[in-house]
Amino acid sequence: MTSSTEAVLVRTHSRKSIYMVLGSTVFAAVGQILMKFGMGYHMPAFDLHMPATWMPFMLALLGNYPLLLGYFVQSFNALLLILALKNGELSILFPIISLTYVWVAVASIYFFHDQANLWKSVGIALIIGGVALLGRASSRS
Repeated sequence: MTSSTEAVLVRTHSRKSIYMVLGSTVFAAVGQILMKFGMGYHMPAFDLHMPATWMPFMLALLGNYPLLLGYFVQSFNALLLILALKNGELSILFPIISLTYVWVAVASIYFFHDQANLWKSVGIALIIGGVALLGRASSRS
């Protein structure tokens, strides 16, 4: 293989890894939102020292579909990250994960009526700007 062919393969793997990490941020945000919905479900008391509380708690946990689905979606997040980090450049990929905070903040405003304020908006803008700078820097190398 020539060096130019190797360079094209590296760029292709790198770009694919970036898309996989971007996808993982969406899975992570969806999983976190689902888990938050699941925490709204009533759960019976659980005490390790009282075995009688174990079964009602486990049955309630198995019936908490948003929570279970949230953990299931998080497993896809982990899978995508593992696959992306296999061929990607860690110093570029890992900061992209911070976009999860952006998606969760926006979804929380919509679903849970969290309050947006200037500081949250500035923080979101800084995260997006930082990821954009990293993307620009990686495209030049």
